[in-house]
Amino acid sequence: MGILEGKKGLILGLANNKSIAWGVAQSCHREGAELGFNFLGEQLEKRVRPLAEKVNSTLIESMDVGDDAEMDAFFAKVEAKWGKMDFMIHSIAFANKDALRNPFSQCTREDFQLAMDISAYSFVACAQRAAKIMNDGGSMVTMTYLGAERVIPGYGMMGVAKAALEASTRYLADDLGKSRGIRVNAVSSGPIRTLAASAVGDFRELMAKSARGSMLGRNVSQDEVGNTTAYLASDLASGVSCEVHYVDAGFHVGAGDPGE
Repeated sequence: MGILEGKKGLILGLANNKSIAWGVAQSCHREGAELGFNFLGEQLEKRVRPLAEKVNSTLIESMDVGDDAEMDAFFAKVEAKWGKMDFMIHSIAFANKDALRNPFSQCTREDFQLAMDISAYSFVACAQRAAKIMNDGGSMVTMTYLGAERVIPGYGMMGVAKAALEASTRYLADDLGKSRGIRVNAVSSGPIRTLAASAVGDFRELMAKSARGSMLGRNVSQDEVGNTTAYLASDLASGVSCEVHYVDAGFHVGAGDPGE
């Protein structure tokens, strides 16, 4: 039996087969979980639905995390389908390209608000709704990056949004842990070639520097991030909460720095 056998969980933010969320979905499916997915618009549905069906999902619904009504409708469908759920994986982030490529000091109010809303507040909003139908002792996991702690060239506004996301993780862990035993953690992955990563300037050089500066002398894969996330979603991590768990081959404590 897998470590998630008999559990039901949501994978939010899957975009394509290069997504970190796809690595997570495959790991959770392998470990026995029943999975549900969201998509944003018809174009993404064409990518998400075939992948979701590969892991035998029958819960594939539209949800824009920038729209409260859509979020309410999505989680109502989850409740109608499953009744209760056991875990939620949040892999959603967005910032306008100009907010990433321009100096952070030039960030507009609109770009700041958009990045914070989609990349940080969306986790809070999803957690609010998921907690209502989550079994006590459940798990919530979000995806972050070292740019929340260090200045990463080309990461700009997203680094600030990820810092807010990590702080939100801690406060959610406190609120939901004491009242419901729900664990809330973040996974900080090393750089991986995804659709979102294409917006980060000089991403190829960032990957090369991260590999050179890591303890293992390489970068990590989406499958490695998926395996760690599956563990955090499972009862094997019943005593783990309020953590930023690094899956970056040890880079965050290495001698190297992506800004060098």
